[in-house]
Amino acid sequence: MNYKISQVAHLLAVSDDTVRRWIDDGRISAVPGTSPREVSGQSVAQYLRERHPADASHHASNRNLLEGIVLEVIRDRVVSQVVLQCGNYRIVSVITTEAVDALGLAPGVIANAQIKATSVSVVK
Repeated sequence: MNYKISQVAHLLAVSDDTVRRWIDDGRISAVPGTSPREVSGQSVAQYLRERHPADASHHASNRNLLEGIVLEVIRDRVVSQVVLQCGNYRIVSVITTEAVDALGLAPGVIANAQIKATSVSVVK
């Protein structure tokens, strides 16, 4: 599949200019003969795989981690709600207050959201 530069930029939470630089640098491929330029989805996927390879030293798969910044922690005696902004995504997690303290989670702290689901739906 081929995509407009603006579509790729939106999906990756970068600017259109960043995608154009990636094309100019040869990191991803523009589709020849398209005007405005379109980008090969396959070349974007390849670039991202090379840029963020799975690292066996981590205990979690990189594809299931979203790095973000903690926006809010709503504490209760046993459990707390942690709100992270991960790129375009707002992630809300409920974890034990003990874990919040152990991880040092507070607004402004950079943390990873580890996604694990028994069922994931994909729509197009």
